[in-house]
Amino acid sequence: MARPVREYLLVFLVAAATTYLLTVIAREIALRTGAVAKVRDRDVHAVPIPYLGGLAMLGGLTAAYLVARELPFLSASGSGTLVFHDAAIVLIAGALICAVGVLDDLFEIDALTKLGGQVLAAGFLIAFGIQYVFFAGRDGTQFTLDPAQGALLTGFVVVATVNAVNFVDGLDGLAAGVVAIGALAFFVFCYQLGKINGLTLATTGALLSISLAGACIGFLPHNFHQARLFMGDSGSMLIGLVLSASAVTLTGQFTPDQLSESGGNSRASLLVMLLPLVLPLSILIIPMLDLVLAVVRRTRAGRSPFAPDKQHLHHRLLEIGHSHRRAVLIMWMWAALVAFGTVLISLYPDEAWMWASVSGMAVATVAMTFVLPKLHAPHSASTGPS
Repeated sequence: MARPVREYLLVFLVAAATTYLLTVIAREIALRTGAVAKVRDRDVHAVPIPYLGGLAMLGGLTAAYLVARELPFLSASGSGTLVFHDAAIVLIAGALICAVGVLDDLFEIDALTKLGGQVLAAGFLIAFGIQYVFFAGRDGTQFTLDPAQGALLTGFVVVATVNAVNFVDGLDGLAAGVVAIGALAFFVFCYQLGKINGLTLATTGALLSISLAGACIGFLPHNFHQARLFMGDSGSMLIGLVLSASAVTLTGQFTPDQLSESGGNSRASLLVMLLPLVLPLSILIIPMLDLVLAVVRRTRAGRSPFAPDKQHLHHRLLEIGHSHRRAVLIMWMWAALVAFGTVLISLYPDEAWMWASVSGMAVATVAMTFVLPKLHAPHSASTGPS
């Protein structure tokens, strides 16, 4: 196994193990401070569950960062200083938005105050240079964003991703699994992009995404149905910010000339350059669709767009006959289809095996979503009361 792979694997395991262990402490803090999710009409859990899982995830991300700084390949890379500087900025912004989430978990702050905290964290990223810089067109052409354009686009993508993850956090293990899948897909993209083009394999995007995947997977044993701990807003907003920021960092680490040579293919070049913008949104296209539908649904009913209800997509999966765990697994499958499908198409647009793989994933996902409930329906009806 090559040294870069070994080091990234170690970073992943450190994030997972640290998060797993710290979750026990976070649960105890939540119980002592009263940060507990009460049972409401729109919820699917039947007993109160502690919040503050985000504290454990932040600890896992921080531990992974500290270990990565001591690893020979990552620390000795020519771009190592930039990698760790940008990663530190993202972690500080993550700590800021996690603190806002902790306040919400404890005191249920209003939506406008929470949005202000999200904008503040996104503004911190932008102030320290974490923002979109350029996009490439076909044939090596380049579209450079001025600072104002880059700042606005970055702020929109970060805040939108944070809220999309917050919205999808409605079933045990759903948000952590979706973000873990997205982070793994983006790590594959960052690593293969450098490998295909002969560029550095040490990037901020790769380091943050593999750390994020580890933190989410380390949290899942405590959060999968039946959950012993919820990540709460402290966790959902944290992982949403780190996911989107890891993609944003990519355009600041490579030059347009380096990235425009991806595979010698103009279509691949275009997709590679747009992926830092597209991926955070495409990974979360299902929860973002849910977000838009929720706003439309509530506004048409004359209610606030932030008013809670029980008509989200994951609720509807339960209604059509899926169990809690199977509904979560199906949402994971959709996330994997979109995330890994986007990455594979961007890196290998002319490979037959890639199109066969994506098509197979799509067929399996659609069948699990819509066909499986119908296969179980006759059995359920026959065993029911006459």
